[in-house]
Amino acid sequence: MHAFIANLIRRGPVLTDGSWGTQIIKRGLKPSESPDSWNLTHANVLGEVAAEYVKAGSRVILTNTFGANRFVLEKFGLADKAGVINRKGVEISKWAAGEKAYVFASMGPSGKLLAAKQVTEDDLQKAFEEQASAMLDGRPDAIVVETMMDLNEAAIASKAAKGTGLPVITCLVFDSGKEKDRTMMGNTPEQAVEVLSKIGVDAIGANCGQGIEGFIPICRRMRAATDLPIWMKPNAGLPERIDGRIVYKTTAQEFAGFVPELIKAGANFIGGCCGTDQSFIREIGRALRKG
Repeated sequence: MHAFIANLIRRGPVLTDGSWGTQIIKRGLKPSESPDSWNLTHANVLGEVAAEYVKAGSRVILTNTFGANRFVLEKFGLADKAGVINRKGVEISKWAAGEKAYVFASMGPSGKLLAAKQVTEDDLQKAFEEQASAMLDGRPDAIVVETMMDLNEAAIASKAAKGTGLPVITCLVFDSGKEKDRTMMGNTPEQAVEVLSKIGVDAIGANCGQGIEGFIPICRRMRAATDLPIWMKPNAGLPERIDGRIVYKTTAQEFAGFVPELIKAGANFIGGCCGTDQSFIREIGRALRKG
């Protein structure tokens, strides 16, 4: 484990941030737009999102670079902008964090399926290395490989991120199978721990996919399989479509009510994913202080 991560969690669970995508959509992102392109066109708006999370108590904030690999960006004609988009994304969060929070750069999936041979492992490796290198130019404190649904892709992205020398945290989405405890590709928490530990990631976890209740058994199983720090960022429940809008009905108070159990299960980093906002971070923070 990287000494920076070990020192960060030394005094107890660390409060991270909430959703970025939900916040950007609220601020006017159009379906035809790349969220990551806003790093070049709406830096001030993104800075406000990040700053609000810091104000709410986040000790770690992410970056607006989730889909800033060339495979996702090429859908918007922006593949040649991958470098500047990633670097700018880190710089925006660094500005907002100041001396009050750390910045972990976000690296999401390619949108391509290895199993369907839509992309080769070599091409994925090159794309993630390109993204990680650009992130490094912005000088983040760590990289978070997140929302991965295929353990093979997660491993490739993690290796690319590890190449920067920065601490690396890798998270998968567990929302499939009878017990909602597998990735879309059938990977279990135990398999994720085994594969990613061998790569040398500095923490492992889960994000997105389902509400916080479902994260507790996943966290418990990861803790039983590893001594590595565990990163947990659940959704605000499952989304529902109401009057043409995507709505998450779990309240910040309801979400935070499960935090003590998540801590007991072994979580070292706790925040929120889709549907969560600054109010969730404040409530999680209150629960952490009580715990």
